[in-house]
Amino acid sequence: MFKITELRCEYQTNPIGIGVTKPRISWKLQSDERAVRQTAYQIVVAGDAAFANIGWDSGRVETDQSVHVELDRFTAESCTRYYYRVRAWNQAGEGSAWSDAAYWEMGLLAPEEWAGSWIAAPLALLPVTAEPSPMLRKGFELKGTVKEARLYATALGLYELELNGQRVGDSYFTPGWTSYSHSIQTQTYEVTGLLKAGGNAIGAVLGNGWYKGNLTWSDKSCLYGDRLALLLQLRVEYEDGQIELIVSDHSWKAATGPILMSEIYHGETYDARLEREGWSSAAYDDKDWSAVEILEHSKSMLKPQVNESVRKQERLQPLTLITTPKGETVLDFGQNLVGWVRFSVQGHAGMSVELRHAEVLDREGNFYTANLRSAKQLITYVLKGGERETFEPHFTFQGFRYVQLTGFPEAVALEDFTAVVLHSDMEETGTFECSDPLVNQLQHNIKWGLKGNFLDVPTDCPQRDERLGWTGDAQMFIQTASYLSNVAPFFTKWLRDVEADQAEDGGVPFVVPQVLGEKEMSSAAWGDAAVICPWTLYVCYGDKRILAEQYDSMKAWVSYIRRQGENEFLWNTGFHFGDWLGLDAKSGDYRGATENDFIATAFYALSVSLVQKAAKVLGKEEDAAELLELHGNIAAAFREEFVTASGRLAMPTQTAHVLALMFGLLEEKAEKRAAAKLAELLEKNGFHLTTGFVGTPYLNHVLSAHGLNAAAYKMLLQQTYPSWLYPVTKGATTIWEHWDGIKEDGSFWSEDMNSFNHYAYGAIGDWMYRTVAGIQTVETAPGYKQIIIAPKPGDGLTWAEGRLETMYGTVSSKWRISENGACRLDVTIPPNTSAEVHLPSASAESKITESGTALSEADGITAVADSVTGITIKAGSGSYRFAW
Repeated sequence: MFKITELRCEYQTNPIGIGVTKPRISWKLQSDERAVRQTAYQIVVAGDAAFANIGWDSGRVETDQSVHVELDRFTAESCTRYYYRVRAWNQAGEGSAWSDAAYWEMGLLAPEEWAGSWIAAPLALLPVTAEPSPMLRKGFELKGTVKEARLYATALGLYELELNGQRVGDSYFTPGWTSYSHSIQTQTYEVTGLLKAGGNAIGAVLGNGWYKGNLTWSDKSCLYGDRLALLLQLRVEYEDGQIELIVSDHSWKAATGPILMSEIYHGETYDARLEREGWSSAAYDDKDWSAVEILEHSKSMLKPQVNESVRKQERLQPLTLITTPKGETVLDFGQNLVGWVRFSVQGHAGMSVELRHAEVLDREGNFYTANLRSAKQLITYVLKGGERETFEPHFTFQGFRYVQLTGFPEAVALEDFTAVVLHSDMEETGTFECSDPLVNQLQHNIKWGLKGNFLDVPTDCPQRDERLGWTGDAQMFIQTASYLSNVAPFFTKWLRDVEADQAEDGGVPFVVPQVLGEKEMSSAAWGDAAVICPWTLYVCYGDKRILAEQYDSMKAWVSYIRRQGENEFLWNTGFHFGDWLGLDAKSGDYRGATENDFIATAFYALSVSLVQKAAKVLGKEEDAAELLELHGNIAAAFREEFVTASGRLAMPTQTAHVLALMFGLLEEKAEKRAAAKLAELLEKNGFHLTTGFVGTPYLNHVLSAHGLNAAAYKMLLQQTYPSWLYPVTKGATTIWEHWDGIKEDGSFWSEDMNSFNHYAYGAIGDWMYRTVAGIQTVETAPGYKQIIIAPKPGDGLTWAEGRLETMYGTVSSKWRISENGACRLDVTIPPNTSAEVHLPSASAESKITESGTALSEADGITAVADSVTGITIKAGSGSYRFAW
């Protein structure tokens, strides 16, 4: 017997406020039996949880599809909740019971449905020399008993809402960062329990955020607009069925309050003496508040939120209190993190305390902020005096491990301080663990690199005056990120901005949202994010819709490249970041020694090959044929330009050999020679890498794929500089921007560009999950519909384990090699999928058992065959233990 569990709508559990009019439903099958497959399903949709009034019924649909099932011939309406449930049948003809009911709820779908106006505090209220956060409020009467109520909101800038003195929702930095001229996300809140019959009040506080605040290292501001504004609509349904709307309009009032300054880079200044107690309650007297101004601004770009909001995720207590050689009082939280500090303090009115945030201490042990550049990361709090006061910031976040305290009483208590970790609320899906504690710390650092840099957009770093959505970093890390967390909604939202900010000629900006404004805005390996990211989401989640949405953008990017230079099959013009931060760079240059046109043409070939695959998936056969021919011509031009007649690569760098091999650009003779040369280069360098941002993500993949798995393990386990484990030996808790961000003598690589939370080099995680643990998907059956379990153990590890929560359920792979050479592989395959399990080092002569039983008798195994790498077993769903 089996049952249906974990119903999802557009990846989410019971979402409210979505904007997809034809939503997709996914579910998981649960069964104690092996090799369970779905053969049919039925979905019903109703307007009530009891399903008394069914509005749509799929009927029995003969298919094994259980992920991203689009509700055909169904169109959702604004502000409506829909309940749904699913049942299914397996290959034996057995039917499940109906699943528990789940629901989704639509947001406001069309701009014209917003009845309110953009409202702003009057300019006369805001001092010229400061940036206080405006406060907006409105009192209102409700004439009866509330059945249910929804609050729809967004802002130019950031907003926080209160209703009758209670914070609305648990999201932060709303409405998020998008390409504001093209889209502004809107949020929906269920607020029934916050309302009452009679007098009520609603209030909002606005912050500069990305819309109006400081952005980029040039300290630019007002990049999208110079006025903060709120747009709000409260929809109240009474028990008698009447609907009432309370909207943002001229009846609202405005004032300033205790937030005197709040900037993403610089922190927040808060004067508690200026608090307006009870300001969002009905009883508050707002007679000294000013009338708001109506701001003329379009609503055409309003779109219901796609991704998960930023929320509080974890809370960490400081480990120690340090007095530095300079006499500074510093908290050490033991983890480089992103968020803010919640603290309590007691003192007299007007007393001021400061919290300054940093990632590291210098080699003398003093507080170090030079790598923050102009970002202040400073919280200033002025006490109102008397009782104990507790505070946490509002519209800013910091990247830090250490916090310097100034102005606090001498007896500092650690329990008065809590670090609050903030990031986009993505579901954690993957884990990795092995026999080497340093590698486990590396995995920890990779995971915290994601936590610190996936805050509404995929940022390059979370601490200095940057924090931008660099396209190159995103495409380098997305495969690793897709293992750690469900990043599909996160990247779906971001990729829409990639397309929105894409130039008319198809060029893709260095950063998205685009705030740099450079004329030369497209670089190889950076702009390729427009192709690599949607394809990766398709492969990892089986999301065909993301390919369809982004296809025009993907195609425009390769068309842009094709028009560059005199030869349409080479990319040898324009600005490029090259192998950024490669260690074989010339003195004073951030770019590695691999020439730009080599890298650019290699990525040109990669992107064309991926767009060709996308065209095939989408049934665009003419495009697919044209792109296949184009790819062949690019590969031929690459070989003519960069490969000698004897098969030698003209570019003698690690990165050049890695890219040529990874992207399949060489013919057989040259391929073997390149692999041998790469091994030689690594051995000559003592198995230390010289690769930068471009070569590093692929290095170990290439080694393992070309018979050099032992070298790949040596690279992973290398502890001396430069290597992945060198920062670990120096106490790193996140991934560094530079291999030697902290040198052996404790000095720093540089002041101007030295982030200690910069996830790009964390892309090694992809190899750890796919090759060490051995969990792989199949492009022709994406989203782990078909699975390959193919671990490749190597010297230095005696066991490794990976677990991944896919759209179908849990996939796990754990191998162990005993001292006597005996091998064991534990595997879990979720229902409604199948797998090929490769037993490393096994042979036809090996005595293989499955859960203690002779292999031929093992239930659920449908075939056993010899393979190049050992024994391949074809298995259905279930848990297996192979030993040999």
